[in-house]
Amino acid sequence: MSTGATKPEQLVAEAPVLSVSGLTTSFMLDERRWIPVVRNVSFDLAPRETVAIVGESGSGKSVTALSIMRLIPKEIGRVEGRVTLAGRDLLTLPEASMKDIRGNDVAMIFQEPMTSLNPVLTIGFQIAEALIQHRGLSRAAAEAETIRLLDRVRIPAARSRFHEHPHRFSGGMRQRVMIAMALACRPKLLIADEPTTALDVTIQAQILELLKELQQEEGMSILFITHDMGVVAEIADRTVVMYGGQAVETDATARIFATPSHPYTRALLAAVPRLGSMDGCARPMRFPIVDKVTGSSDEPAETPDTVSTAERPLLEVAGLTTRFPIRSGLFGKVSGRVHAVENVSFTLRAGETLALVGESGCGKSTTGRSILKLTEPDSGTVLIDGQDVLAMNGRTLRDVRKHMQIIFQDPFASLNPRMSVGTAIAAPLLANGLASASQARDKVADLLVRVGLAADMAARFPHEFSGGQRQRICIARALALGPKLIVADEAVSALDVSVKAQVVNLMLDLQAGMGLAYLFISHDIAVVERMSHRVAVMYLGEIVEIGPRASVFGNPQHPYTKKLMVAVPVPDPSRRGTRRDVSNDEIRSPVRAPDYQPPVRQYREVSPGHVVQVWGEEWSG
Repeated sequence: MSTGATKPEQLVAEAPVLSVSGLTTSFMLDERRWIPVVRNVSFDLAPRETVAIVGESGSGKSVTALSIMRLIPKEIGRVEGRVTLAGRDLLTLPEASMKDIRGNDVAMIFQEPMTSLNPVLTIGFQIAEALIQHRGLSRAAAEAETIRLLDRVRIPAARSRFHEHPHRFSGGMRQRVMIAMALACRPKLLIADEPTTALDVTIQAQILELLKELQQEEGMSILFITHDMGVVAEIADRTVVMYGGQAVETDATARIFATPSHPYTRALLAAVPRLGSMDGCARPMRFPIVDKVTGSSDEPAETPDTVSTAERPLLEVAGLTTRFPIRSGLFGKVSGRVHAVENVSFTLRAGETLALVGESGCGKSTTGRSILKLTEPDSGTVLIDGQDVLAMNGRTLRDVRKHMQIIFQDPFASLNPRMSVGTAIAAPLLANGLASASQARDKVADLLVRVGLAADMAARFPHEFSGGQRQRICIARALALGPKLIVADEAVSALDVSVKAQVVNLMLDLQAGMGLAYLFISHDIAVVERMSHRVAVMYLGEIVEIGPRASVFGNPQHPYTKKLMVAVPVPDPSRRGTRRDVSNDEIRSPVRAPDYQPPVRQYREVSPGHVVQVWGEEWSG
């Protein structure tokens, strides 16, 4: 009779690849005090399993990964607990042994590949170096294996690109290079620290599909660190939710999405934009906000109808074209041109949000900057309240710019680190002579309160605020002159999911209260659906589809619009096994010969206000 005992080799096969127990990481605040930033974190990672560590910036996700890799400098950090990899406690090993483990048994992919790659060395040399160091291959064998790895992560023309430097690759291709480097020594464990956060939605989809395929082929385990719950649903078997340096919830991903037990988990899930959730809603809708401590939430509601019915739109853009010359040779002869914006036309009414969407390099930001004449266009007209902005200069342009403001993607880079935020907000008022010093102080206090901050924060400096608070400060500064139009250039792209929801809600509330018009530039389709009245899709400097949000997203016509929508991560773990038809093509180059003349485009109206460009052979099949 069988005893049902498990064979020893089965026990070994099912033993965790990685076991983290009681991990606590502290940093020295001064010479006497250690401050714990990760506290008593425990989890296991089984063979071929993907575990996601999710949480906002500052929750301790990345510090947990760095602690596992023993990359916290001993001079400033202290790591306690147990981190067992294949039976060995990594925290007790000498540094020489850890050097052998890193890149060999455990590999890591970081968020920003350009900072992880050496800009003066070719990508082929950098990957081959790891093969020579860890696998003892000869230079010739390492080169052949590197080309095989580049082919495997689907880098086109891998052999010819072996000798190229990192700056010659796009962001998505650089991340593929990092994945090839990480896989070079066939690690048992891959740690991916926010590997898709800085990427466009289509490139993100490609990287996620690639990681899933490589995991199946190699049988490796993945520890995936992110703040994006949509990505978690797509890739993770189990999820560890971190808040304030602690693991507040650990469970199977499907159960966490279905029945989250901790208020913070519920807050994260509530803030996830879901493409298709706006069906039946004619106007933008606020995100529901769940309290991270109590779990109580407000009810989302459609925003009031603020779109002006005036006969003339606030902003009229016609035939806007912006090109950048490429000069070469001794005398700087023009050898080509970047066709950044090509014959773009649209209108925007007071109280309306028009979203401009597309991948990096499609011309969205250049369009916004050209409208404000921060970048000088080649041709076209831009009318604000009937006044031609492009025909203005000097004082006239400065006066009309009071009605047009811009919010940039990186709030920290937008603020002077040596200037208090109160001084930064007051600067446009004082520069335009619209207020005395005392009036400016009162106005600053009012603006800070209006964007959800305290009036007494005016004396603080930018480094004393979180990313979301800094973006609120930039919004307050943009509001200082009482504008009618705000260009929001990827204004929420760099923010954590719950902070992003708060800032979007703030912008909707301000629009309802002040009748603001937004040109909302973004590559995040799910946020755009929540925020916009109308949508314009850009590709290679041209608008290929434009219309009411419900019409464009409910009935997309152009192949590029469909490509963008397919790539949006779906925050539903039940669909994890569904393979998406994700294209691996890169966006084509907008560089053209000096004498290039763009073709005359034809457009057709699909439904009232919904217009699509008639596409040619490049999109057939």
